[in-house]
Amino acid sequence: MRAAIFALLACLAGAPALFGFERLRPSVTDSMTLSADSPAGSSVWVRPGDSVLIRLEEDARFFVGVEIRISAPSGWPSSPAGLALTVHADLDRVPPSGLSELVARRALSEALPSRVHTVFQIPTRGDHGLRTGPYSIVPGETVLPDSFPALFGLAHVSGVLSAELAGMSFLLSARPILAAEGAARVSVRFPENLVGRPFTVLVNDRVIENLAEEIVLREGEHHLAIVSQDYRNESRRFVVERARVVSSVIDLQDAAPMILFDAPPGAQVYLNDAPVAHENGPVVVAPGVHEARFHFGGHTITRVITVHSGRTYRVALTLDVGVEESD
Repeated sequence: MRAAIFALLACLAGAPALFGFERLRPSVTDSMTLSADSPAGSSVWVRPGDSVLIRLEEDARFFVGVEIRISAPSGWPSSPAGLALTVHADLDRVPPSGLSELVARRALSEALPSRVHTVFQIPTRGDHGLRTGPYSIVPGETVLPDSFPALFGLAHVSGVLSAELAGMSFLLSARPILAAEGAARVSVRFPENLVGRPFTVLVNDRVIENLAEEIVLREGEHHLAIVSQDYRNESRRFVVERARVVSSVIDLQDAAPMILFDAPPGAQVYLNDAPVAHENGPVVVAPGVHEARFHFGGHTITRVITVHSGRTYRVALTLDVGVEESD
């Protein structure tokens, strides 16, 4: 689509603009890339007529806008000339440093107030939530991430551009405005003996249908649960940071019940009349009724226990010393 527009524009001799597209001859003095990893952004010096090429990182989904702060020299507020912050997007090519010719869409032009510091917050998505206030100006136009890289410049729009003003340097600072959200990536590993059985993943009680997709969440603490008849239920909490992706890998475990025996050295342990090497860890059993028997010091103790899927049971033989006091 963009190529078709440019081709049509090239055929219209003498037509400087079409559907907001213009022929430009910018003076590109610097460039920068805005990234969520560098929330403070970057700063460069510009003069009236200069432009800065600004790129967004490849994954800009957590951007809601770009903040541009113009810090003017002390002589600017009294100048009779008018300057504006201009943004040209959808460039037909990426210009090098210096003068060049290109075609681009004028995305916005905002007059620069006569004050030392001015902040513009330019939305990059529809649900940005940005509002003009006493300390920042939010234009009505949205410049989507696909329209970047874009040229941000100071243009002379009214009055007389004196030699003094033309030589003034303004500090242009740009930083990303990040949404108060991040994402979670959930994956599972199956036990070797039980692969591919059904299970359900819930995040904040919402069923996640496709684990191949990242889950966008508000920053803060969230709850992850796995529910299954074949695997043990899981429940854990995780924290999502702003503009970050957190990964959670869940090792699914067989839902068969387990019994962990705890006995003093020298004790003999039997489960359903079969000897148990209890030092080797828990024993996997079938759901239902089982008999545990301990032999120790010439004594035999038997217990009948009922176990259920997804549960772990600890059966312990303890020695106790009773102390009684009497008159």
